[in-house]
Amino acid sequence: MSITGFSFPTAIRFGPGARREVARHLREQGLTRPLIVTDRALAALPLLAEFQSHLAGLDATVFSGVHGNPTASQVMAGAAAFKAHRADCVIGFGGGAALDVSKVVGLAATHEGDILEYAWDHAQVRPITRPLPWFVALPTTAGTGSEVGRSAVVSENESHLKRVIFSPQILARAVFADPELTLALPAAITAATGMDALTHNVESYLSPAWHPLCDGIALEGARLAARSLLTAVQEPGNLPARSDMLMASMMGAIAFQKDLGAVHSCAHALGAVCDLHHGLANALMIDTVLAWNQEAVPEKFEELAHVCKVSGGGDQFVPWLRALKVRVGIRGKLGAHGVLPAQIPRLVAVALADVCHQTNPRPCTAADFQRLFEDAF
Repeated sequence: MSITGFSFPTAIRFGPGARREVARHLREQGLTRPLIVTDRALAALPLLAEFQSHLAGLDATVFSGVHGNPTASQVMAGAAAFKAHRADCVIGFGGGAALDVSKVVGLAATHEGDILEYAWDHAQVRPITRPLPWFVALPTTAGTGSEVGRSAVVSENESHLKRVIFSPQILARAVFADPELTLALPAAITAATGMDALTHNVESYLSPAWHPLCDGIALEGARLAARSLLTAVQEPGNLPARSDMLMASMMGAIAFQKDLGAVHSCAHALGAVCDLHHGLANALMIDTVLAWNQEAVPEKFEELAHVCKVSGGGDQFVPWLRALKVRVGIRGKLGAHGVLPAQIPRLVAVALADVCHQTNPRPCTAADFQRLFEDAF
């Protein structure tokens, strides 16, 4: 048996009111000039102003240039804002897009070159050679779990292809996971991001990679999401349900250091080609892909059905997922969400080039992706 390394280093403060601890934490590090990285929509909401009210004594400024799927130009604009403010730290405040940008703004501000030159698959990838600015994260959605991840997904400006910057050095030094920050999420966003969290946990568990620690985390994350997603959608002020979903989101992101699968390869293609929200893209593909995967790992579907309290065992897990999607308001197939059949060849090409399917329970060929996208229409 080979020797395997495991790592779970992120410091997390979890619970209602955790956002109020950020200022003290930064002052303890001797930091006083944070750049808050957020998205356009959040910047206009009282939620951000309320958070800023807890930063008394700090000279904070806001970069709100994040919108849609994050791009390299957004990161570079954030780096320019960091330098203009003479910032000494970064506060990531928002959903997955804002947090992915905030992870690498400090990298772009302190290192040479374009941010995509640090992507793991760049032909001449640049190394991270200097310490990065202190970075803390506050998630306002319960989906990507980006706050605890060691990768940032940034799209190319023109092609919208997603590129990944991966390094333990971009991990948040501390996460302040406050479920009160998710109480204002609209039902549609709660549903899409919640399905994203559930997909992360399920796909990580189904991956054939060996990581028993992640398997345990993924199963518990799936259990929490199955228990509370519908309640969070239907009762937006239900703090226990919001807490469950925020924890499930983080657990999914921790678990998927084990790797993901073909659902994510399809979702990444839908994001790049059709600019679909990542959580919605996962939700639209998960039942189609898992129905195809089930014959490869039926025993894992039995375990998922058990922890998610799905009556009827593993054979009913995919039907349960389909029913859950409808109950949380995610209806229709790809065509109902603006995807065109003529886009399938491009979707297949992008999905095939994506790394996630390399740890799918079943090997995926171009013909397999063609069939999966066609079945999802």
